[in-house]
Amino acid sequence: MDYNSAVLTTCARLLLLCFIGLKAAEPSDGGGWSSNSDFRLEDEGLCNIDVLDGSSLSHQQFIERYAYSRPVILRGLTDNTRFRSSCSRSTLLEDYGARRVRLSTANTYSYRKVDVPLQEYVDVLLRPQAADALGSETLYFFGDNNFTEWQSLFEQYESPPYVLPHTSGAYSFGIAGPGTGVPFHWHGPGYSEVIYGRKRWFLYPPDKEPHFHPNRTTLSWLTETYPQLPEDEAPLECTIRPGEVLYFPDRWWHATLNLDTSVFISTFLG
Repeated sequence: MDYNSAVLTTCARLLLLCFIGLKAAEPSDGGGWSSNSDFRLEDEGLCNIDVLDGSSLSHQQFIERYAYSRPVILRGLTDNTRFRSSCSRSTLLEDYGARRVRLSTANTYSYRKVDVPLQEYVDVLLRPQAADALGSETLYFFGDNNFTEWQSLFEQYESPPYVLPHTSGAYSFGIAGPGTGVPFHWHGPGYSEVIYGRKRWFLYPPDKEPHFHPNRTTLSWLTETYPQLPEDEAPLECTIRPGEVLYFPDRWWHATLNLDTSVFISTFLG
């Protein structure tokens, strides 16, 4: 194969990665957040993070093996059936549709904030993200929750029981369309749980800063940078589903990608 053919083949593969994963979603309950006309990203990628049954890990074992050293995914750690029901599309819009939510742009270092009613966000802005969209052009509902206004919902959530010494949890709730997510960033330790949909995670330890453009989305990083990474620069990664909780330690770099229209909540330990 000559040079030009090789270049064309590489470009074709990148375009394929961008679009082959988008297909019509199969009918499912999904809390009313997906329908036959919705699209989702099919490629869940590999999973090289430990996945454990919550009942098989004691709090002491969690502290010793994971709390300060590496991420872990825990299944069946809590029962959030009631919270999940309250987060269905119809129930959430009935209870909170008129309340304003704060949207942030999905870029790493600088955020534009926009306040809109939740109903407007769901009806107008909640949609799949284009692969070539910039982070500064993408409005994302995650965090910035007015705890007083959302308290009745948060009170129904059963947070992960494994806490770190001298910390307390703060909730961050969100809803986002397929292809959206936050690019690489870091902060303190915490948990992430998907209530509806699927969320793909990419993580690096604090001393291994990933290569990324702060105004490019996770989807563009996945299609442009990820396929070219040498083996020693590959991230830890996995896709989490409802009933699974991912724990990330302090200062670990991480980026997320929603594969479906997703409802999710994080517990930040500070």
